[in-house]
Amino acid sequence: MKVKRSVVIIDGSNLYFKLKSLGLKKNTKFNYKDWVQRLTQGTKLVAIYYCVGKIRAKQIDIKARKMMASQQAFVTQLIKAGFIIQYGYLLKSDRKFSEKGVDVQMAVDILRGAYRNEYDQVFLISSDSDLIPAIEEAQAFGKEVVYVGFKHQPSYALLKTCKRSILLDKIDLKDF
Repeated sequence: MKVKRSVVIIDGSNLYFKLKSLGLKKNTKFNYKDWVQRLTQGTKLVAIYYCVGKIRAKQIDIKARKMMASQQAFVTQLIKAGFIIQYGYLLKSDRKFSEKGVDVQMAVDILRGAYRNEYDQVFLISSDSDLIPAIEEAQAFGKEVVYVGFKHQPSYALLKTCKRSILLDKIDLKDF
């Protein structure tokens, strides 16, 4: 039997807030590489995409500069572990930041990989229902999309759309 080729696509902001809501506040200490290898065990891992809005800061904005430096250090760790970093951007409106372009990048990764036959299955770590059209297209193309979510806050739309799901709890993450 042929070993399935897998790709992992991570919505960085979504994962950050899910881990935080589980009380795992030291996300930079979390061993993302080992966790991904456990998720994809039994497959040939082809690529890991980590998609996130890039923090930018003006010279005078000390808080934003600290956040930017922290993000750069974190991303450097991921790159050293073999992750492919893909940036969206952060848009500020009414003193609140919104991530833009990340879900589009993730949809492109899903579709490009399906059309180019780069994977047999994709592990999608996101709760963004905007990805459903890309998921459905990849599945129509014969690819398996595995929704990786969290038991305490699952995306029912992705549970319904994806052929397979993995729902995690804090106990599933304690080793990492």
